Amino acid sequence: MRHSSVISRRVAAAAVSVVLASGAAACGPEDAGAKGGTSGKAAGAPQKGGTLTVLNNEAQTDFDPARLYTSGGGNVPSLVFRTLTTRNREAGAAGTQVVPDLATDTGRPNKDATEWTYTLKEGLKFEDGTPITSADIKYGIERSFAAELSGGAPYLRDWLIGGDTYQGPYKDEKGLASIVTPDARTIVFKLKKPEGEFPFVATQTQFAPVPKAKDAGAKYEEHPVSSGPYKVVKNENDGEHLVLERNEQWDPKTDEERKAYPDRIDVKSGLDEAVINQRLATSSGADSAAVTTDTNLGPAELAQIGSDKALAARVGTGHFGFTNYLAFNPKVKPFDNPKVRQAISYAVNRTSVVNAAGGSALAEPATTFLPEQKAFGFTPYDHFPAGKTGDPAKAKELLKEAGYPNGLTVTLLHSTAQNRATSPEIATAVQEALGKAGITVKLDGQEPNSFNEKRWSVKDAPGFFLSRWGADWPAGGPFLAPIFDGRQIVTNGSNYNHAQLNDPAVNKEIDEINKLTDLKAAATRWGALDEKIGEQALDVPLFHPVYKRLVGKDIKNVVISDWTGVLDISQVSVK
Repeated sequence: MRHSSVISRRVAAAAVSVVLASGAAACGPEDAGAKGGTSGKAAGAPQKGGTLTVLNNEAQTDFDPARLYTSGGGNVPSLVFRTLTTRNREAGAAGTQVVPDLATDTGRPNKDATEWTYTLKEGLKFEDGTPITSADIKYGIERSFAAELSGGAPYLRDWLIGGDTYQGPYKDEKGLASIVTPDARTIVFKLKKPEGEFPFVATQTQFAPVPKAKDAGAKYEEHPVSSGPYKVVKNENDGEHLVLERNEQWDPKTDEERKAYPDRIDVKSGLDEAVINQRLATSSGADSAAVTTDTNLGPAELAQIGSDKALAARVGTGHFGFTNYLAFNPKVKPFDNPKVRQAISYAVNRTSVVNAAGGSALAEPATTFLPEQKAFGFTPYDHFPAGKTGDPAKAKELLKEAGYPNGLTVTLLHSTAQNRATSPEIATAVQEALGKAGITVKLDGQEPNSFNEKRWSVKDAPGFFLSRWGADWPAGGPFLAPIFDGRQIVTNGSNYNHAQLNDPAVNKEIDEINKLTDLKAAATRWGALDEKIGEQALDVPLFHPVYKRLVGKDIKNVVISDWTGVLDISQVSVK
């Protein structure tokens, strides 16, 4: 639910990067796991003690709650930074729920959801033993507005009254008048417009408390003051080597979500992905008690693992709210013709696309824009049923009706990055399928930066390109609004409304759903809106990714929710 260019730019960057990255950003998986399941992985009940090793490709940079862009509080970050609310640390669909963390509940809205009130639990302390107060929450949020601490989730800049002009406490010590702290345990947020999903935003690390007296500005990340079960004792090379040890001031009686079994967590980054998977497979020495928060298994690795039952038992499978799709820009001919878009929708062979994405173990075919999860409001539909392998005959029929009886030639923009999402393999699969329907596809492969600049530009966007989108939290709002809300069309920055759709009826329905604090009712409405928009063939959903990751042989208590789609590091035991 973003309504500004600032928001859109940050969200897209996160959506693109986090599928392969560390979980320090939103819009992507933070770890691996089994959909709907909890697995012990090793014999015996989980016990406290030991060291958990984390082997990563990308460093945990910007380890400052103001600068982190996380979903549900992040994975490694949530061990140090508690927030007003957090994700429910349970497997499967139950894990898509937002639950209290520092607060006693998920928030109390006024009648029109323009004001949200929270009460802090009693007995909360920082790592130095000082009490956590509502003023610390307020200050933590306000410092996230400072230019030198940019990078975090941008919603509050857009939602809070005065948030669009506030420049942070270093320039304006008076703070934001729209965040009120009447006493040490109460905090009130005053919004510009109704936002029924505010409890989800309160899971972002910007809601972590920061004691003003300990704020070191840009250097705060070197030793942020912990409110969670672990504290930072080492941060080398901007998060490349991060060591966490127990925060003795953390009281598990105030925290129902984090198990915090290990005594120590050693995060080592900058490793090659193949090396990470090999070390996890071998599981020798400290690697036997290791996980990764950013490295997936590929098709070749899965094929090797498939013949080894012991290894296969250590692979977690996760589903996160993410959709890969073909995007149309109807401002460019011939994509201004609905029948051409419909023809392409019928021509696509989703089986070949799934195979190009790594096979059915790593991708599931999609006909809806919303992911196939109840929390998003998933409503099954297929407006252009082409079966598993496409319907070229129906596509040719529509092309003839569109005035192209002899077919047509189009250009498809894709990335040269080997990500099996917007990459040459996917583009080639689309090219071959459309060719059978008389549509000649010329491929335009661009390096990632150029690719992203073109597809997110109103001025230079091509008519036809590969794209993908992931949600900042498990609900329909952050999925549909950025892509189809006409008020989010950005002409001088990154624009994610690829179709440049500005339908008053769609805009109005988005506003009406945003007023709902009943998230189940909102989900139903998001699903209906997705189905309605889908009739216009403004995109062709291709597949939803599946995440496969390996854990060390001594890892226990693997819990994977449908919020992150991946192993929750706060639940892991190594003994």
